[in-house]
Amino acid sequence: MTTELIRDLASGALTEAIADIAEAAAAVILPYWRNGVTAEAKADDSPVTRADREAEALILAALADRWPGVQAVGEEQVEAGGKPATLEEFFWLIDPLDGTRGFIQGREAFTVNIGLIRGDAPVAGAVTAPATGQTWRSTTPGGGAMMRRFGEAWRPIRVRDRPAEGFALLSHSLSDEDAARLAARHGCTRWQGTDSSLKFCLIAEGRFDAYPRSGPTSEWDTAAGQAVLEAAGGRVLADDGARLRYGKPALLNGPFVAIGG
Repeated sequence: MTTELIRDLASGALTEAIADIAEAAAAVILPYWRNGVTAEAKADDSPVTRADREAEALILAALADRWPGVQAVGEEQVEAGGKPATLEEFFWLIDPLDGTRGFIQGREAFTVNIGLIRGDAPVAGAVTAPATGQTWRSTTPGGGAMMRRFGEAWRPIRVRDRPAEGFALLSHSLSDEDAARLAARHGCTRWQGTDSSLKFCLIAEGRFDAYPRSGPTSEWDTAAGQAVLEAAGGRVLADDGARLRYGKPALLNGPFVAIGG
């Protein structure tokens, strides 16, 4: 089945398919949004809802049906059963509902994320924002990135050249003082707080310039967004200046910065 996966990756059929799967998961999630959804606390005190679990179940089933035998690592799956003992050459990283806290509070910036890793690098990804009806995806390797509104045609996107006054996207969890300091460290005079992997996609569209992250994240939080941003001409760099890599111990990221042009 790896042969079929590689063929679909090379043709662009893979990211078209995972974009459709992410949008199908969005249809599962949306009825719970702003509808009194209740949350449980996971072991790390982060919240999880029925929407997270149902969306992940749909994604896992759809990926297994299209590419049987390809390893899949989902956030809720790992929470229930632990990290896989070994990771294969190709594996999926899935966050069925990134930005659950904001989702529970009724904010719009939550996403569905499906990323494909080969070795230690993301090679394909799709991100959907259910509340705004938008999807972003990489295309073929080296072929750029695209976005669409639900039901509309795909259009190409690309990062912008860094303006004289860069505009950063940052986590809502930062204080204003810490956010301003972190933005300035990466050459940005302005900043805005935003939830989820949406930050990668807005930089990929050329609307913002940087997303520095100092706190920990899980690899499924970043894989799909990194694939989209890199396809659009951006970069995601770890604290040592190297490309952010995957398959790390406990599937955890350290500090990183996502940047456009």
